[in-house]
Amino acid sequence: MYHSKISGLGFYVPSNVVTNDDLSKIMDTNDEWIQERTGIQERRHIEKGKDTTTSMGVKAAQIAIERSGIAKADIDFIVFATLSPDYYFPGPGVLVQRDLGLKTVGALDVRNQCSGFVYALSVADQYIKTGMYKNVLVIGSEVHSAGLDMTTRGRGVSVIFGDGAGAAVLSREEDLSKGILSTHLHSEGIHAEELVLKAPGMGGRWVTDILADTNADDESYFPYMNGQFVFKNAVVRFTEVINEALETNNLSVADIDMLIPHQANLRISQYIQKKFNLNDNQVHNNVQKYGNTTAASIPIALTEAWEQGKIKSGDTVVLAAFGSGFTWASAIIKW
Repeated sequence: MYHSKISGLGFYVPSNVVTNDDLSKIMDTNDEWIQERTGIQERRHIEKGKDTTTSMGVKAAQIAIERSGIAKADIDFIVFATLSPDYYFPGPGVLVQRDLGLKTVGALDVRNQCSGFVYALSVADQYIKTGMYKNVLVIGSEVHSAGLDMTTRGRGVSVIFGDGAGAAVLSREEDLSKGILSTHLHSEGIHAEELVLKAPGMGGRWVTDILADTNADDESYFPYMNGQFVFKNAVVRFTEVINEALETNNLSVADIDMLIPHQANLRISQYIQKKFNLNDNQVHNNVQKYGNTTAASIPIALTEAWEQGKIKSGDTVVLAAFGSGFTWASAIIKW
């Protein structure tokens, strides 16, 4: 039995910055309204024809692989988490294998939305723990902007989401006191329709193109979210799954050096920080800059925190997420 460690991290976000003031020009909203409810100041949107979910994932992966110190040929498996694949099928995992020029390794796609990266990390961790693989590439990448209702009708959801990608290389670790100590996965599908996108397709045609050919009043092509219900469930499940990770490893809140919560809403993160009595140096938030990037949010925030020197060797790092499904998850890592 082995542990898996994160040997390399990377992230990529589009250069196109969309501020709250930019949104106020196309819908009935304003900076104060958005910041008060979400803490978000700006987000990144792709430029049509420039980036895709796969291409952003590839760019993040290239950075992570370079930082890991291993060769591309040493990647044994790919796990790709997203809710916005380029195509219905095939999934983006095989497209990454192709675009990175990797050998014919297996590629698996994970569809667990905001919890997707932690789920993907857990899958990769199990493969490494059992000795099946030595180095697994894990990616979370999302293109939201192609499928948002960028009008006043959709402002409650559209102001929240952004585009981006993050990646990690997981590698075999023989020291069982280091690496991923445990992961914890949950779901409650009874609430699936409280945060849902019922209609398809982000790869070639944008939702606006589809609607031009059909019924412009058909909102099933756009995401729906029962915001208050999601918030109330999120703060409960975040708390539970963080405590579960600590208890499993006989750790206390005092042992947390860094908490990386899914970047859904700054108000949720602040509630959790207060609940656990953590100081600002123990929690990393960047939803203010990037919005909610779903499966990409944790690897982007984790990479950013590491780049800024907030995570050091020997630190205990907790990842926690909650999102559509309802699914929620945590991972605890000894750096």
